Amino acid sequence: MLQSANITHGTEDFRAEALRDAARPVRILIAPDKFKGCLTAIGVADAIRSGIESAANGTRLEVSVLPLADGGDGSVEAAVFAGSQPRTVDVTDADGGISEAQIAFDGTTAVVEVAGTCGLATLRGPLRPLSASSRGLGEAILAAARLNPQRIVVAMGGSASTDGGAGMLAALGAEFRDAHGNLVEPDGGSLDRITQVDLGGVFDFGGTALIGASDVTNPLRGQQGAAHIFGPQKGADAAQVSLLDRGLDVLVNACRQLPGIDADALAGTPGAGSAGGIGFGLLLLGGSLVSGADYFLDLLRFDEQAQRAGLVVTGEGRLDAQTSDGKLISAVCARAAGTPVWAVVGTSMLGGSAAGHLGLSGVVALTDITAQDTSKDPDLAAEALKQAGRNLVQHVKTHGKVFAAE
Repeated sequence: MLQSANITHGTEDFRAEALRDAARPVRILIAPDKFKGCLTAIGVADAIRSGIESAANGTRLEVSVLPLADGGDGSVEAAVFAGSQPRTVDVTDADGGISEAQIAFDGTTAVVEVAGTCGLATLRGPLRPLSASSRGLGEAILAAARLNPQRIVVAMGGSASTDGGAGMLAALGAEFRDAHGNLVEPDGGSLDRITQVDLGGVFDFGGTALIGASDVTNPLRGQQGAAHIFGPQKGADAAQVSLLDRGLDVLVNACRQLPGIDADALAGTPGAGSAGGIGFGLLLLGGSLVSGADYFLDLLRFDEQAQRAGLVVTGEGRLDAQTSDGKLISAVCARAAGTPVWAVVGTSMLGGSAAGHLGLSGVVALTDITAQDTSKDPDLAAEALKQAGRNLVQHVKTHGKVFAAE
């Protein structure tokens, strides 16, 4: 009788627990990156949320959104969404004109972007592989430094220049001179004229830490460096790539004269070639380089939100073999702490086993929803993302136990 009573009592407990589970709303965290060239992370998250909520059909859902960034464009926007205050600053854009850009500040951490200050997104005309400069980033960093933050985070993606960070340094007070002692206004095409570098007049950052956030691990120079790997994306042909790489080498040679700095070691540091060599420029200032995905997941407090969720929906424009190399989706999977993760992507080049190896419970690709190209059409992409949200709800309700009916 005792054993039977225990069994009956256990069954009643199980049923009571099941009823309590059914009464609880399912918490869904929608935490995507941008779909580059199409929708911001906020736009992606809102579209997926709209689709999920429209398919609830009596299922109690508690949906929250957390737009993410990995150190590329959208990083300032993500920081503002998470509670930082936006501030507008005037900077020199990639065309050489004056434009408004935003930085984010929460009282301790300032976030500035390469993309939004002097990146490809600021070009109104053609690509400028030789004449684009990182000066605008330096101007934004200077504005951020005057807020007296504990740290300045530089989101490194989307650069238009390959100047080794020299333009940024010039905006902060560095001087570059040629063999005749004349000042050089540095850009990618003028680096090979530089023979002297003087950092004596650079802004004193005091106790403010400089942190470059990027998923790029390339060195500054050589076949795997900034010019050869990323120069063509910025419009450089083969001859210009060679010129840019030679200029980066000349810049390093000039920096060998700087006291207390091992320029060659800094140039070989993984990530020194990020953002056209801005990584190298930050290292010259005593800064550090970190994984963009992990840093922004920390900054946006992703872990604690994922732990409260029953399902995480992430995403970005493309899922492929490079995703596992520190890209945002792989970082989300690694840090979801056992919470199931689904990805909604523009296109997926991975099979089910490879996606599962990343830690994904499932993938919804927009190319499986529509035959039309959504990559440059925000309205079409938003509609497809809504449908992806609806598909996700229906699939998990049919095949999984993440959703509990009311």
